[in-house]
Amino acid sequence: MSESEFAARPGMTEEVLYARQGRLGRILLNRPRTINVLNDVMVTSILEQLGDWARDDAVLAVSIQGAGERGLCAGGDVRALRTVVMAGSGEAVRFWAAEYRMNAAIASYPKPYVAFMDGVVMGGGVGLSAHGSLRLVTERSRVAMPETTIGFSPDVGSLFLLSRAPGETGTHLAMTGLPMGGADAVGCGLADALIDSEKIPTIIDQLAAGESLNSSVGDTNPVGDLAVQRDWIDSCYTGNDAGTILRALLAHPAPGAQEAGAVLATRSPMAVSIALEAIRRAGQMDTLAKVLEQDLMLGTAMADSADFVEGVRALLVDRDNTPRWQQPSLAYVDPSGVARAFTGQPLTA
Repeated sequence: MSESEFAARPGMTEEVLYARQGRLGRILLNRPRTINVLNDVMVTSILEQLGDWARDDAVLAVSIQGAGERGLCAGGDVRALRTVVMAGSGEAVRFWAAEYRMNAAIASYPKPYVAFMDGVVMGGGVGLSAHGSLRLVTERSRVAMPETTIGFSPDVGSLFLLSRAPGETGTHLAMTGLPMGGADAVGCGLADALIDSEKIPTIIDQLAAGESLNSSVGDTNPVGDLAVQRDWIDSCYTGNDAGTILRALLAHPAPGAQEAGAVLATRSPMAVSIALEAIRRAGQMDTLAKVLEQDLMLGTAMADSADFVEGVRALLVDRDNTPRWQQPSLAYVDPSGVARAFTGQPLTA
């Protein structure tokens, strides 16, 4: 691989490209038409390249960006996963297992791993970035874990971070799947600093020159929208019952609370209930590895669920945005079904 020229790994697709620029190893996700959604080949390629650069003394740091103007990564290729789920191949769970290994590798990477979280950073995109050692958001960042929108639970180890966010902001984000701007991503612990997107080339040049950078390259204490709405967030999202939380949101006089309640009522009731239990459990776990293990257990339980298939259909296949969930509301969710998901038993059982 010649320096500064992006190229795929030998034998791999051009959906991920790599370059050496000085002392920096650069990763470029290269599916701009789909906001760089991840598939199994991309995960394999990234894991192998990270391994090579970890052993290469000439590489002092690694960075990751997304091709195109829209964002770093919109998540896993759930349209493709839905297809394999419907075929009953088991490929979805194998994909998640590999993806979570990649998330763990990023978190434990022996060299600085710098993620440029510019534009859309959702789902698997959070897993690719928020476990890095220097996580930089911009004025264009839209960061979210929107899994409850598609009948799934927030994964890629995100709940390890969100469960430690100030107050109940992480609970709000996990249950509703709503996006946040860069300032709130810093405030919630998913990023380290807010920078101007125009600074990205300069920072890359600094890394290429072998400079050791930290969060002082940007604003480490920006004030976001969620930070000023903590009163209703912290009061409404207490406890372990999703139905009680929904009622509290809808009854609260703050417009933001009522809007969050209206959104929450549209999400998969089972997925919302599982997400709440999952973030509460994640808050008691002392390592990312344990949360990723929980994520895989829940993925095994939810992969074949009717809500996951239906949620992806409504949002990404037919795009009618009118999912027909298995339970019509949170009041119909059986707590025993939620508990069973944490044993990996299929929700369809």
